[in-house]
Parts: sequence; C-alpha cells; structure tokens
Amino acid sequence: VYEGGEIPMYYDSMIAKLIVHGTDRNDAIAKMRAALNGFVIRGISSNIPFQAALLAHPKFVTGQFNTGFIAEHYAKGFSAEDVPHDDPDFLVALAAFMHRRYRARASGISGQLAGHEVKVGEQFVVVTLGHEGQNQQAQVMVSDFEGKSGSSAVMVGGKSYQISSNATLGQIRVQGSCNGQGFTAQVERGVGKNPLALRIAHNGTQIDAMVFSPLGAQLYQLMPYKAPPDLSKYLLSPMPGLLVDVAVQPGQTVQAGEKLAVIEAMKMENILFAAQDGVVGKIVAGKGESLTVDQVILEFQ
Repeated sequence: VYEGGEIPMYYDSMIAKLIVHGTDRNDAIAKMRAALNGFVIRGISSNIPFQAALLAHPKFVTGQFNTGFIAEHYAKGFSAEDVPHDDPDFLVALAAFMHRRYRARASGISGQLAGHEVKVGEQFVVVTLGHEGQNQQAQVMVSDFEGKSGSSAVMVGGKSYQISSNATLGQIRVQGSCNGQGFTAQVERGVGKNPLALRIAHNGTQIDAMVFSPLGAQLYQLMPYKAPPDLSKYLLSPMPGLLVDVAVQPGQTVQAGEKLAVIEAMKMENILFAAQDGVVGKIVAGKGESLTVDQVILEFQ
C-alpha cells in the first residue's frame, strides 16, 4: 500500500501481512499476539481483533483446527467485546491509569482561579459500557502517581496493578509494564458510540469505558438509557461491495430465509436472506450500485 492509495473491494483487500517466528508454536503465538497488540490501522476496518482472538482460542493454540473452524466457533459472527481476557481487570486498571494521566494534565493548566484549581483524587469509578445500557461499574483507586516516570499503583477489586508507561497522551499505542511484565495495548478516546469514553484494546479484547469520580458515577447512573433506532425494517449491506442483484420488488411478501439481494465482494457473491417474514416497502439501492458497510438496500413495511 501507499499513502493516498485506494483499498479496493473488487479483488484482494489485503493491505499488510504480519509474519513472526519463534522457538516453538507457543512462542510464535505469544510473539504474534504481542505484535498484533501494537499493530495500529485506522481509516478502514481490519481483521486484527479477530486474529488476536483466534490466537487466544484454546483449540487454535493446541493446533486442533481445520477449514471449518470459523463456522464452528464463530457461527454468529465475531465481536471484540465478547472475547474473554485472561485478566479483564487489567483493562479496567489501564483505563483508570490513562484517565489519571489526563486529569494530571488538566490540573496543570495555567490561569486557574485561585482556590478553585483542578484537584485530582485517588478514588475513581470505571464504568464499562455494555449492550443496551447494561453497564458494569468497578471501584478503582489510583495512588502513588508520578508524572515524570509515568507510573501509578492501581487497585481494582482487591487486585494490585503497578503500571508504568511513558506513552504520550493521545498516542494510540501504549507500551509499558504492569507488575514487572511488559505490555502493549491500544487506547483511544472518542472513537466509540460515546465520545467521552476510552476504548481499551488488548489481546483481542476491547472495552469502551468511562472513568468518573465517585459522585460523577452516581449522577451517571441517573442518566436514562437511549435505545438505538430499530433497524429490523431495513436490509443493510454487511460489507462494502457491488450490488449485483435485487431479487424482490416493492409490495412483495417474503418469508424468512428467502433470497433478497446479492452482493459481490472480493470476487465472491454473498447472498442476503430475509431474517423474518415481511412485506417489501421500498427498494433504496439499485442494481450495479457500489455499497458501503451498513448502507440501506431496501425497507420493509
């Protein structure tokens, strides 16, 4: 690839290949996981989270896989939020650690009104954002903060994490050590559905979290959950591709499992089926149109 180059959808969309080697299979897998943790690609979606999750799957680690592995273990698709982590509290601790560094920078802003300067405490609440407003809260204490060395002691649910990192704020790739062991993770602010949330990604697992003071967490609990719009009446394109066929007409009654449209991507035809019974209301995208992810193809009544 090159700067300014277009990633095509008609042929091979590979933009990079990562190769590692080790003394044995487990060593190579460990090195590959570490490399993927620090592999930053933005502007387009990539399969890095899925590859990281695949490398952590017990059957893949032991070499028990075949060409039907994905269909068997990921039949309902893949979501980085659902990947189990060896130590999920580490993601919470890292979110609190990075938030404490952001607050330290805020407290150093010049021109603050005397007697009303920004004061940063040690008690925080990390709210991990879940599906349909099912959030999880964790009480966290961040102490022994040292701005120059970039280290803090973080307590999460009785677990202690001594985290140190010199990563600059706003830098996506965060490298450092936790309890004497090196780590590489990715931290971003404002990339999820909530612009104030921190997205933490490590070893294939991804969480969106907000860090509050104890009072702020209490007030956040009072905020009503706004449900996303109902998209069940729309057929959306699951991938970028070329719409080569629309198999239904407005007013046509369709049954669950009936063919609705065909999308061509990477020289393969992907057939879209009806998820439920219904009546076609409007055809939005025309045959031969180039589609983007989640673009509406048709509407149901």
